[in-house]
Amino acid sequence: MKQLSLILLALQLLVACGNQNGKPTNVETINEPANTAPAENPSYDAKRGEGSYTDVTVPETLNVSLVAEGNKVYNVKCSSCHKLSNEKLVGPGWKDVTKRRTAAWILNFITNTEVMLNKDPEAQAQLELCLVRMPNQNLSDKEAKSLYEFMRKNDSK
Repeated sequence: MKQLSLILLALQLLVACGNQNGKPTNVETINEPANTAPAENPSYDAKRGEGSYTDVTVPETLNVSLVAEGNKVYNVKCSSCHKLSNEKLVGPGWKDVTKRRTAAWILNFITNTEVMLNKDPEAQAQLELCLVRMPNQNLSDKEAKSLYEFMRKNDSK
């Protein structure tokens, strides 16, 4: 009876883990990013990315209190992977990031990281260089905006 139970359990595992339809399983594709280029998705806006930020107005002058809050967020959640220079640590350096990307793109990336890494060609290119997916930092809108202001301050040096 014990042998029969073990054989049935083994068969059940084989059936459950089998790939009968010939399509890749999730395990086989876990490291492959979704390749949704703008040409394949005409509604995707590469200048703003994917997320809740659509049209961000950036004031000419820096908000000093937001910069200070952004510095705190950077020190706690970002500095272990990103340098403020061009130098790559785990992730890319932040030097001139606000000059290369729109405010909406940056804010969408830091608040909607997984979707951006799966959809945005520029984010995917950075992923190929860095080889490590940025984890979701669960930033609030206020933290994200203060971090963006801190990035602006870094780029104004």
